[in-house]
Amino acid sequence: MKKNRSLKTELLFRLVIPLIFFVLIDAAMSYFLTLHYVDEAYDRWLLDSAESLMQEIKVQNGRTVVELPPAALEIFKWDDFDKTYFKIISSDQGLLAGDALVPEPVNVNPDTSQPVYFNDKMRGEAVRVVSMFVVRGQNSDKIAVHVAETMNKRRGMMRDIFLADLVPQLALVLFSSIYLLTGIKRGLQPLQVLADEVAKRSPRDLSAISEEHVFLEARMLTDTINGLLEQLASAIATQQRFISNAAHQLRTPLAGLKLQVERALREQDLSAMKPALMHIQSSADRMSHLTTQLLVLARSEPVGGGYTLKPVDICELARKTCIDFVPKALQRNMELSFEGPKKPLLIQGDEILLSELLNNLLDNAVAYGYDHGNISVKLQPEPTPCLTVMDDGPGIADGEIDKVCERFYRIPGSPGDGCGLGLAIVKEIADLHKARFELRRISAKGGTRFDLIFKERL
Repeated sequence: MKKNRSLKTELLFRLVIPLIFFVLIDAAMSYFLTLHYVDEAYDRWLLDSAESLMQEIKVQNGRTVVELPPAALEIFKWDDFDKTYFKIISSDQGLLAGDALVPEPVNVNPDTSQPVYFNDKMRGEAVRVVSMFVVRGQNSDKIAVHVAETMNKRRGMMRDIFLADLVPQLALVLFSSIYLLTGIKRGLQPLQVLADEVAKRSPRDLSAISEEHVFLEARMLTDTINGLLEQLASAIATQQRFISNAAHQLRTPLAGLKLQVERALREQDLSAMKPALMHIQSSADRMSHLTTQLLVLARSEPVGGGYTLKPVDICELARKTCIDFVPKALQRNMELSFEGPKKPLLIQGDEILLSELLNNLLDNAVAYGYDHGNISVKLQPEPTPCLTVMDDGPGIADGEIDKVCERFYRIPGSPGDGCGLGLAIVKEIADLHKARFELRRISAKGGTRFDLIFKERL
């Protein structure tokens, strides 16, 4: 399970880690620069020592001799922290003075006139060595002077300089982290205030969140929440209107049902009860129809609906529905025809809801069409699937076309006992399938055309 990350921790991590990284890079650069300059300072002393020894080399009677007075040797013994060693070698006579264990450079041309510096070990200790080469005497005797020094002072100075540079940087990182943490806490305080304000709200309070103390960067979030609250308030208002209208629609047949039951109970003769029983049956049929419509409408709701979108052969579904409606059309001597492709035409949808959609369109055409009229159902696969239902009834007035898809709306003076939910259900189901629903009058004489245009086929 993934742990929830804190925004404060995330910000602090993203700010402090780069700072530590840059401090480490700076520390590494400081280390090598310090090492370079410390070596350069102490290498001068080694070079001075080697040059002092070089001055004590003389040529007498064709031989190279080294005369080292006690004062010259004291130079190599004055330091209490490091030990200094030297060695003077002649190419003709061998070791002239000093310690034979002093390291010599490897793969160095003895004819070079430049001093050579290198690190090595002597008697188990790390040493820094400088080597100088000179030619003396008539015999061109090649003299090499090697001076070695242990590295205690170098390391001590390097450590002191390095720490003097690193400690302030570490302190800077520490104080910066504390400052950033404090700043982030203060910066995120408005979000906490906003969260507390929302938490204190009543579940019925859907008013917009105040943006008075909200940072500009956080307003995108508050704008989104305010938009969602506005949609939620609109949805709740729509639901309340729906419940109110549904209650009103149910109350009417229930009142009629109760009245007819009372009328039937007053009659003693069965034949006298028959009109009341017929009214009871009519009211029960209307209630059953209304209840079915309400259930379909609830099923087609985008939130919490019981639909499942999967591949559906819309051609076979339309053909079956038309066959089921043939007896109802024949009762009014209407001709119902279907025209569609012979091959399956698959779309992504819910079979039950699509069947209810077509049922409502055909029921609307049969209920409001003329006797001996025509109802035509066509299914075109290209460019995208389009289901068309046409009738030659009186049609819908232009001023009513935008209203007939509203819930519980019925055109004034329209025949029948419909509940005003049929086309509203068609519109809901079309929106659920992301299909475009178009309704128009065929001609000035009448007729209605319903088009359901799907976005794509499978």
